[in-house]
Amino acid sequence: MTACFKGTIMIITHRIRFTLAFLAGFAVLNECAAQVAVIAGAKSNIGALTKEQVAALYTGSAFVYPSGGNAVLIDQPEASEARKLFYSKISDKSASQIKATWSRLTFSGKGTPPKEVGSSGDVKKEVAANLSEIGYIEKSAVDGSVKVLFMSD
Repeated sequence: MTACFKGTIMIITHRIRFTLAFLAGFAVLNECAAQVAVIAGAKSNIGALTKEQVAALYTGSAFVYPSGGNAVLIDQPEASEARKLFYSKISDKSASQIKATWSRLTFSGKGTPPKEVGSSGDVKKEVAANLSEIGYIEKSAVDGSVKVLFMSD
């Protein structure tokens, strides 16, 4: 190989590394910027929730809303990005760890996992029609049919 050829290979290698590092940084920045809103129907009496209260409800350690009444939870599809983002924002557990927790609670008769619906649009419809339910959607999907109980950072 000639020195010129080796120099060209090194330049290309550095450009590829830079591009990959840039794209990885952009992906992390984009995920950090994404927010998830925990919502209820606009006319619901369920009050604002803290991150800890949301985590307790969705990880099966609480079954009653702080304001009273049995918690009825709506979940996104297992493979959805909204679900992965939600569980990463509210707990230190992955969605698969949460699923294992709910399986254990269901098997022991101590709890029922959240009802899974197909999309953020379905979550909005569900909570708007049933004032005792809460769910989560991307912040960008919030509209007048729902009220925000908690917003992730």
